[in-house]
Amino acid sequence: MTKLTSRNNKLSCQNIQTLSKKFDMLKKASMANNTRIAYNKGWQRFARYCSDQSVQPYDATPDNVANFFMVTATQLNPKSEKYLSLGTLELYRSAINKHYADLGKVSPATHNKVAVVLKGLARLRGNSPRQVKALREHHITAMLANCSNTLIGKRDAAILAIGFAGALRRSEICELKTTDIETAETEGIILHIRKSKTDQLGIGQRVAIPQGKTVKPIVYLQNWLLAISQIEHTKGYLFQTMRRGGKLTGLPLHHSDIPRLVKHYVASINLNPKEYSAHSLRAGFVTSAAAHHARLDKIMDVTRHTNPATVMKYIRDSDAFTDHAGASFL
Repeated sequence: MTKLTSRNNKLSCQNIQTLSKKFDMLKKASMANNTRIAYNKGWQRFARYCSDQSVQPYDATPDNVANFFMVTATQLNPKSEKYLSLGTLELYRSAINKHYADLGKVSPATHNKVAVVLKGLARLRGNSPRQVKALREHHITAMLANCSNTLIGKRDAAILAIGFAGALRRSEICELKTTDIETAETEGIILHIRKSKTDQLGIGQRVAIPQGKTVKPIVYLQNWLLAISQIEHTKGYLFQTMRRGGKLTGLPLHHSDIPRLVKHYVASINLNPKEYSAHSLRAGFVTSAAAHHARLDKIMDVTRHTNPATVMKYIRDSDAFTDHAGASFL
C-alpha cells in the first residue's frame, strides 16, 4: 500500500510538472514575440530603478511607479539624444501591469497617481504622437530606380515594392516565406500573411497584389526570386540577411532592418530620412489609394485594418486640399 501511494504521488508530481510546462508554453504563445521582448525590456528597466531605490519590484507602491516614470521620462538617451516617447512609457506601464497580473497581484501602475503623471507628461510634451510621412507611388518608383543590380539591390527593391503594394507592416515583411506566395494566373499574386498585429492567433490573412503599371511590384519580386533560385536557403524566409559576397544566411531580416532600409533609399531621392520609416510604406499605400479615389472597403481589404477610423486618418491627410471649403474665396 505504501509503495502504491508513493507511486501515485510520483505520478501526481509528474503530471503537475507536465501541466506546468504546458501552461508556460501556452502563456508564451499568448503574446507576440516582439511584444514579449518589449515588455521584458520595460520590466527590467523598472526592476533596475527599484533596485537603485532599495525597493522590491513586486512590492512597489503607486508612488514608486509614478516616480519611476518621472525619472525615466526626463532622462536623455546618450546615444539617440532623445527622450523616451509617450508610447514607450505606456508600454512600460503595460509591462508592469502584466508582471503583476501574472502573480495575481494588483499592479501599482493602475493607480490614479500614475495616470496623472503620464497625463501630465503628455500635456508637457504635447499630445500629438510622432507620425512619419507617407511615401507616395512616385517616391517608391524613384527609390526603386536607385536600387542596384546586385543581389542586395534586388532584395531591397522587392522589399520596397511588395511592402508598399501589400501595405505590409515591417514584422509582416520579415516573416514572409517563399511558400507564402500564391500565383493568381496573370493578374498578380496572393500573399499569405500567417500572423500579424491584427491576427495574433495566426488564423491567417490574404492580400492580393496586382501586376501594376507604375510600381510593378510583381516584376521586382520575380527579379528577386529568379536571382536566388539557385542559391541555398531559398525555401525559407523570403527576405533574408546576407553575408559578404551576397551569400544568404537562411535567417530572416530583423524588424529593425526595414526602417533602416527605407531611410537609406529615402535619402537617395533627397528626402529627409528622419521623417520616414518602415510605416511610410503602409501609410503610403493608403494615402496613394485615397488620392486615386479607391473605395474605403477596398483599401481595408489590402491593409486589413479593422477600424475604418484609422484608415480615414490617412484619407483626410491626402484629401486635405481637395474641394477645400475656402478654395473659392481665399
